[in-house]
Amino acid sequence: MKALHFGAGNIGRGFIGLLLSRAGYEVTFSDVNQELVHALQERGRYTVELANESKDEETVSGVTAIDGRDLQRVAEAVAETDLVTTAVGVGVLKHIAPGIAKGLEQRRQAGTVHKPLHIIACENAIGGSTQLKEHVYALLDEQARAFADEYVYFPNSAVDRIVPIQNHADPLHVQVEPFYEWVVDRSQMAPAFKPINGVVYVHDLEPYIERKLFTVNTGHCVAAYIGYVHGYDTIQQAIADEKVKSVVYGALQETGQVLVQRFGFNPEEHEQYIVKILGRFVNPYLTDEVTRVGRSPLRKLSPNDRLVRPALLAYAEGIPVTHLATGMAAACKFDVSDDPEAVELQSLIRERDVAAALSHYTGIEEGHPVLVEAVKQYHQM
Repeated sequence: MKALHFGAGNIGRGFIGLLLSRAGYEVTFSDVNQELVHALQERGRYTVELANESKDEETVSGVTAIDGRDLQRVAEAVAETDLVTTAVGVGVLKHIAPGIAKGLEQRRQAGTVHKPLHIIACENAIGGSTQLKEHVYALLDEQARAFADEYVYFPNSAVDRIVPIQNHADPLHVQVEPFYEWVVDRSQMAPAFKPINGVVYVHDLEPYIERKLFTVNTGHCVAAYIGYVHGYDTIQQAIADEKVKSVVYGALQETGQVLVQRFGFNPEEHEQYIVKILGRFVNPYLTDEVTRVGRSPLRKLSPNDRLVRPALLAYAEGIPVTHLATGMAAACKFDVSDDPEAVELQSLIRERDVAAALSHYTGIEEGHPVLVEAVKQYHQM
């Protein structure tokens, strides 16, 4: 079995590629980073280290890579593969769509390649595979779309594993936390499919996506932004400060009430889930920089992402959103010069003011109570 995975970064190698290799797939990575591509081509293997006391290691073998800029080679790989996955960032999906579209056309023209193909976007986004499908379909002609409608499936998924920025002498070595979760929407797959060991298949993905996004991602970014305001370098340092931890915990209580009301989660079980997530943030064998976790504040402040969406849902249900608003305010203090989104945000705040900037990026009107609370928190910081 062959798998083509877009993105040879730490998440691609340390999470998706690792699980696919365990499941018996020959994994080909597609990436634009030539150092990683050449190293994978030459060695065909890499090591994954768990961030635990014993630093357990596992060797992933039987892998290779292709240059993601070579459209023809990418298309050939798509035409020949049994599975396509991604871990490139939701904003990059549109850039890998041309290679996938060209590959699907090659599958159609081959005539004999009429077996189902699953294309799964493993991104921190709601409906990542659906977004990728839209980008791909926009590039297909009528015949290719008809072929894709019959033989190509884009099941959405939810993924969860903390993989920090890291530097090793070996560029392929990657460190990851022991915990992982990969959930795929079974209802969007072919009637007969080969399950991947380590993947959970469900018929209703929305509760899993929102639980992860509103707990792991919300908690992580609030910790990063509040930690940054308090001058901490890592998430572990930030969470060790009770002032920071109390804001993060408060935000997860607010999102937790939303999740319990929307999906009927058991309140006691969800509280245990929150505690487990906070425990992952303080893993002493993991060093995660607040600038990595907080990176791209505009995306994190967008209307359907981890801060604004749960805050508006909570407000609509009469749930206080003080801590989520504090997280939004802290995001506006995230002044990191090598982060283009942070630079853009700070520029608009200086040009206009924080209320106008927040309204522009969150889509919330300036007089809305959620935005008013965020602005108040901003000025109190």
